[in-house]
Amino acid sequence: MEEVNSTLCITSLCSTVLKLFGSEASGGIECENLMINALNGAKNGGRPIDRAVIYNPDAVALWLYMKYPYLFTGAALKSDIALPMLSVMPSVTPVCFASMYSGLMPDIHGIKRYTKPVLTVKTLFDYLPATGRKAAIVSTSGDSISMIFLERNIDYFIYDTVDEVNKKALELIEKNSHDLIVIYNGNYDGTMHKTGPESPEALKALKDNVAFYSLMVDKINESMKDNTVFYGFCPDHGCHEIDGGCGSHGLDMPEDMNIIHFYGIKPAQ
Repeated sequence: MEEVNSTLCITSLCSTVLKLFGSEASGGIECENLMINALNGAKNGGRPIDRAVIYNPDAVALWLYMKYPYLFTGAALKSDIALPMLSVMPSVTPVCFASMYSGLMPDIHGIKRYTKPVLTVKTLFDYLPATGRKAAIVSTSGDSISMIFLERNIDYFIYDTVDEVNKKALELIEKNSHDLIVIYNGNYDGTMHKTGPESPEALKALKDNVAFYSLMVDKINESMKDNTVFYGFCPDHGCHEIDGGCGSHGLDMPEDMNIIHFYGIKPAQ
């Protein structure tokens, strides 16, 4: 039986990105991911990055990567490292993304169940604009990332479909006017809830997520040549099958808590 990974938590992403930009957060948030610090040292001499592009596909579990590694070939080839990560409880989308982008556990940031209030704690979308950097969220309407990070000094690009989101995200990368771009896709999560995590429809959505990430990295290499860019494939939680062949998540179990992240750093040319 797979065990819960307890070494690297998604709460580390906020301070990691800030550290890469050469900034610091206020006290109390999770420390940065030291492996990514080491990666920046190896690829960029430890200097501050210029840009960050973070892709958030929903519900991509570590067990999917372990069972279907070939489905992740594109993500692996476009990244420098793949890391098993730990989600937070309850392992549901608004709780997890609140922790990922605030660096705080649910008891501190305040979202402790499946609700989507605007966060009142500081997040990456507060820290970076305070340093003069420009940030954008590209997401689908009504989803957690579109709602819990509202009322910040950032740009919001909210659309009805994943295809529209991804098209706009590539346009923003090409334009290269934002220091941070966060992109959300909920197509795998939405599909697996209806048809099961390993249904042909769900695995097709997973393939689409990996294909977009690969395309995203290609666009970064093409349009951000003069910039050092940190990028990532960063799901929020995992999933498991329930009675009736449908999918679910939210429990303190390995299938829901263990996820796979991919990270890369592109040096300036």
